[in-house]
Amino acid sequence: MLHVSLFVELIRANPRLVVWTAALVQATLWWLVPTLFYSAPPGNLPLMIAVGHEFQLGSYWGPPLASWLAEIAFAIAGTAGVYLLSQACVISTYWGVFTLGRAIVGAQHAAMAVLLMVGIAALTVPTPDFGPPILAMPLTVFVLRHYWRVIGEGRRSAWYVLAVGLALLLLTMYAGLILLAAIAIFTGTSRRGREMLLGIEPWVGLFLIGVIVFPHLLWVDMSGMWGVWTGRYGVAALDPLLQGGQLLGGLVLAHVGALLLALIAVGLRPPKDKAPTFARKPITGLERRFVLFFAAALPLAAITIGAFMGDRGPIGGLGPYVVLSGLAIVVLAGNTIVLQRQGLTSIAWSLLLVAPPVIAAAAVAVLPFVSTTDVPISQPANAIGKFFGETFERRTGKPLAIVAGEPRLASLVAIAAPSRPSFYFDAAPDRTPWINGDELRRKGAIVLWPTTDTSTTVPPDIKARFPDLVAEVPQTFTRVVQGRLPLMRIGWGMLRPQ
Repeated sequence: MLHVSLFVELIRANPRLVVWTAALVQATLWWLVPTLFYSAPPGNLPLMIAVGHEFQLGSYWGPPLASWLAEIAFAIAGTAGVYLLSQACVISTYWGVFTLGRAIVGAQHAAMAVLLMVGIAALTVPTPDFGPPILAMPLTVFVLRHYWRVIGEGRRSAWYVLAVGLALLLLTMYAGLILLAAIAIFTGTSRRGREMLLGIEPWVGLFLIGVIVFPHLLWVDMSGMWGVWTGRYGVAALDPLLQGGQLLGGLVLAHVGALLLALIAVGLRPPKDKAPTFARKPITGLERRFVLFFAAALPLAAITIGAFMGDRGPIGGLGPYVVLSGLAIVVLAGNTIVLQRQGLTSIAWSLLLVAPPVIAAAAVAVLPFVSTTDVPISQPANAIGKFFGETFERRTGKPLAIVAGEPRLASLVAIAAPSRPSFYFDAAPDRTPWINGDELRRKGAIVLWPTTDTSTTVPPDIKARFPDLVAEVPQTFTRVVQGRLPLMRIGWGMLRPQ
């Protein structure tokens, strides 16, 4: 007698419910963990919010859309709002993959593709660190879904929606040009694609992209940011082939969870006993080429460009380029998928879903007791921001308007101080053009740097940029979980308003 688990029965009877359940459970876990356990935002998120606070049309760090949204979410609900925004992007990505997969391989196989995405590290672990790669994930899926409506379903009106999605992607990160180039190549090399170019719709779509992106390009030209970006990427520190090999290895490593999950589910040998079977209609050559082309071309192009530019990872991050990996595995699995190990598959999938956020939460509590290395997410951001904001206002009678110095500390104060001061990158002032010398002298500033002792000496590099700066006694802060870590000491000085 064939025994079917609840997990399998749900995929068969209600694949949409399975997708929503997986997406909401993952999003809830990755929202609760940073909200409850992180005392400071992870990664570059403080800088992202601080840059967005200025509402510029762009910055040294790229197009403005992600930083704008981060600032809006932060203004409404604090860091919890930004974490929620990040998880909304993940949910939208999963649902977009499901709708695209449903149109190509059917609802059941599309649900399996979404479940496999839980095993792709780039789509799970970094999600609290909101930024362009996280926002680009749902936008990439949105563009691909509407491109399929054009080329696969013959809906010419979808060109307009596709164009809006591409424009928003380009306002999120310049690496969106990779997707634009991939769409151009696929359109030009397929007969169906060339047919869809015969109408006026694609050309109107290109015009829409230009109209939406034009204000940002105008800002880039007028601000002289082309010159700032010229030296951003130099010659790769390693041989491009060697670095490309390392990045390719990282790509494979990011898919280990999904590949193991697929291997456990279907096995390597034909089943000896009856097992649940999921069949789909045979896919066409166009459907197969579409999925496999974009699943392979996007990450390989990002790796190649990243290697030649000397980046530490695929240009633009890995997440936006692997959104079709689960769907590609399902397509390669064939028109009939047999689940041989229902129970073990359910357990493995649950572990891949729950283990990463649980480990992240445990690390916050355990690492301070087993290591003396500072954990950025355990820094007391609110206490730091409150102290320096109130100290400046108490001494000068004016709210703190500008903060400079070490970028991580300065951006933490920029988002945590009550007055929400502007972040000033004193090491390279052209990267923060919203602050100039006259404004710095008129409003004053707090300048910060990390220190390990009680010395009142200004670091030489900061002293060279602020000759009149006098160091105060370093301020000491305790973390929520202190453990074996030394007390957090921050050296600082004040530029009084003139």
